[in-house]
Amino acid sequence: MNYYAFILLLLFSSCGSTSDSSNAVENPTPETPLSDAALLDLVEKQTFKYFWDFAETNSGMARERYHIDDPSNDQNIVTTGGSGFGLMALIAGIDRGYISRAEGITRLNKIAGFLETADRFHGAWPHWINGLDGHVIPFGTRDNGGDLVETSFLTVGMITIREYFKNGTAEEQALAQKYDVLWKGVDWDWYRNNQNVLYWHWSPEYDWQMNFKLEGYNECLITYVMAAASPTHPITAAPYHEGWARSGAIASGVSYYGLPLIFKHNGAESSGGPLFWSHYSYLGLDPHQLSDTYANYWDVNFNHNKSQYLYAVANPNGHTGYGPNYWGLTASYTRNSDGTVGYTAHMPGNDKGVISPTAGVSSVVYLPEESLKLMHNLYENYKTQSWGVAGFYDAHSIQYNWSARRYLAIDQGPQVVMLENYRSGLLWNLFMNAPEVQQGLINLGFHSGKYGF
Repeated sequence: MNYYAFILLLLFSSCGSTSDSSNAVENPTPETPLSDAALLDLVEKQTFKYFWDFAETNSGMARERYHIDDPSNDQNIVTTGGSGFGLMALIAGIDRGYISRAEGITRLNKIAGFLETADRFHGAWPHWINGLDGHVIPFGTRDNGGDLVETSFLTVGMITIREYFKNGTAEEQALAQKYDVLWKGVDWDWYRNNQNVLYWHWSPEYDWQMNFKLEGYNECLITYVMAAASPTHPITAAPYHEGWARSGAIASGVSYYGLPLIFKHNGAESSGGPLFWSHYSYLGLDPHQLSDTYANYWDVNFNHNKSQYLYAVANPNGHTGYGPNYWGLTASYTRNSDGTVGYTAHMPGNDKGVISPTAGVSSVVYLPEESLKLMHNLYENYKTQSWGVAGFYDAHSIQYNWSARRYLAIDQGPQVVMLENYRSGLLWNLFMNAPEVQQGLINLGFHSGKYGF
C-alpha cells in the first residue's frame, strides 16, 4: 500500500458510521436502459456536480469529502489534488455546456485568487487547506507543510486551464496568465533534498522527517513529469532514472491473469495495486503511444486494468455479484466487518467484497466495453443504492446489500476527466500539447507517437 492510501486508512478508521445510514434495498424495479451515449453524458454531468454544486463555498475549491447524511462534515477542508482534478472537470463542464463559459471563468478566477494567498512551502501547497483562510490543515502530525504529489495533480489542472484559455478574450487570457504564474512558482528541484530523487513532503516544523521518497511504481509518475517540465525550477533526468525508476529496478517480470504487470507495483508486486494508479497520473498525461526507456505506458495501464477485470470475472474469493458487469478495486470508502464505514485501498491483495465505482468508470479509456457494462448495471439495477446527487457513490457491495453514501474529490474527479478524455480527448490534448510538458517528457526520455515527439 502506498503512503497516501495508508495514511487515509489511519484517518478514516476512526470515522465509521452505522450500517443503517448506508444500507438500501436493491431497486424495486430496474431503470429503463439508456443508450451508451446517454449514459456516458449522464454520468459525466452528474459527477461534475461534485465540483460545481458541492464545492467549498468561500474558496471555490473541491471539498475533501461530502457525506449525504452529514453535509456539514469537514465542509471547509479543501483538497489540493482533488481540486486539481476539479479544475480539469470544470474545463470539461464548460466545454460540454454544463455551465456557461462566464460561470466557469468566474469560478476559476475565485479559485486562482484563493490559491494566490494560500499557504505554500517552497512553492508547493499542502495536502489539505482551510477553505476559509487558506492555512494548512495537517494531513498528519508531521504532514503539515508542502505536499509535492498533491501539488503535481493541482498543477496539471492549471496547465489545462492555461492552454484552454490562452488564445481567448482579454479576460480569458488574464485568467490563463494567473494559472501560469501559479504553477511556475513551485520549486520542484528543492524537493530533491539535494539527492537524485523527489520527496513527497517538507514541513517548516518537521523538515524532511516524513522521509517519503517518490520511487515507482504508484500514482506519482506525473510528479516527475511536472518537475521536469518546469521552466523555472526543473529537475534534471537523473532523479527520474535513479529515483523513480530505481536505476531500472522498477521493471517487473511478473504476470497476473496472463498479462505482464511490467512494473513492480509498490507493496503489490504479485497482483498489482489499486486502479487509481492507472488514473491519477494519466488524467492529463496521455498513455497512447507513450513510451520511455522502461515501458510502453498504454501496455502498463491496459494490462493493470484488464488483469483486475479478469480477476473480478474469475472471482477467486467467491464474492456475490463480481463478474463482467461488476468490477473495479481502488482506494475508497469501504465496509468494515461490523458494518460501519471505513477506508482502504481495495485491490486483489486486499479485496473486501466491495467495489469502488470510480475504479471501473475512470477506466473507461482503457476498457470501454467493460466500463459501460459496469455503469449500466449500477445505474439500471442498483440505482437506489449506488446513485446520488454527484454521481455514483464512493463504494458499493452487492454481497452486503450496502453502499457508502459518500463522495471523495479524488474519486469523483477522475471519473469526469476520464469520461471526457474517452469522449473527446479534451484534457489529454490540452495537457500534452503544452510546450513545457512536451519538453519535460523529452528531457526524461519519453516519446509519443500520438503527439509527434
